[in-house]
Amino acid sequence: MKATFDREKLLTAFQLAATVAPSRSPKPILSNVKLEVTADQAIVMATDLELGVRVVVPGVQCEAPGSCVLPIQRFGSILRESSDALIRIETDGHGTQVRGDRSEFKLPAANPDEFPAVASFAEKSYYEVPVKLLRELIRRTVFATDNESSRYALGGVLIEMQGSDIIAVGTDGRRLAKMQGQGNSVGGHSTGDQMTIIPTKAMQVIERMLTDADETVQLAARSNDVLVKTPRATIYSRLVEGRFPRWRDVFPKREEAHKIDVVVGPFYTAVRQAQITTSEESRGVDFTFGDGKVVLSARAADVGQSRVELPIAYDGPTIGIMLDPRFIADFLRVLDADRTCTIDLKDSEGAAVCTTDDGYGYVIMPLARDH
Repeated sequence: MKATFDREKLLTAFQLAATVAPSRSPKPILSNVKLEVTADQAIVMATDLELGVRVVVPGVQCEAPGSCVLPIQRFGSILRESSDALIRIETDGHGTQVRGDRSEFKLPAANPDEFPAVASFAEKSYYEVPVKLLRELIRRTVFATDNESSRYALGGVLIEMQGSDIIAVGTDGRRLAKMQGQGNSVGGHSTGDQMTIIPTKAMQVIERMLTDADETVQLAARSNDVLVKTPRATIYSRLVEGRFPRWRDVFPKREEAHKIDVVVGPFYTAVRQAQITTSEESRGVDFTFGDGKVVLSARAADVGQSRVELPIAYDGPTIGIMLDPRFIADFLRVLDADRTCTIDLKDSEGAAVCTTDDGYGYVIMPLARDH
């Protein structure tokens, strides 16, 4: 292999791939990234056997196609520390030479044939989603997942693709986030009755690969794994095994709930202020809605107490609920500050349901008050 790379572009692709490689593994070769160069393109690959990525490196001049295995720490340091615009990489079977204008490194060469194969995207049946929507689907659900759960498969985001609807759901049992949008099924692709639960780490990697908001992404859910093709990368991930809760049952069907509209930015500020006087033992914040305002109050024995008042457009009957402010803050953090969201409350013991007008729903279970 012999090729010349734009150092910045190679560094960007290399860093994206390197996030997938395991820091410790019984297979030492997995602590490397594989670089494959053909006459048409260059791709860097990494995998931990559960999750794999193929990232395209633009702007490559190929003199001789081939592949090499590059140690993440050493090669990453070479790319970061160099000030050269172009980097030349050459392998001869005995080692890999990395040259800049005034620098030269020789790295030991592992056999690239020993690097595990990383799946490419060759699916005829898949689902097409705008990058902007997929980014929102991930951002608005992935924070609610739970990797510690043993009862349910909560360590990932459930994806449902049916017709033109794509739905993402994340939950840890105490709150549930659901985002819905419109996609396009190609070749009749759908998840059907299958539970397609994509691991939290894989979702975070996919989000990192979503750079151009005007592009589209292709998703192909299979029986045990999922393939995602973005304009710059292909991501392969095994699915989380197990059952996901019946999430539709979590959204309460209410006839007589109180609907309260709040502006995200000011409400988020008030929540963070009230949270200051909470502790691990006393996590709850009391939210009291009524008389054109919401009053947030918190008290913790060793910390103190707070009372924050915020005017809102609500003049219905007074209603109060105690919630974990971290869960409310997580919901508000992924929304634009000038957006309005609706909080649906029945009483102090029923779940709080927060919704937006663009397909986002969030359910939070209340905390029990100390009597």
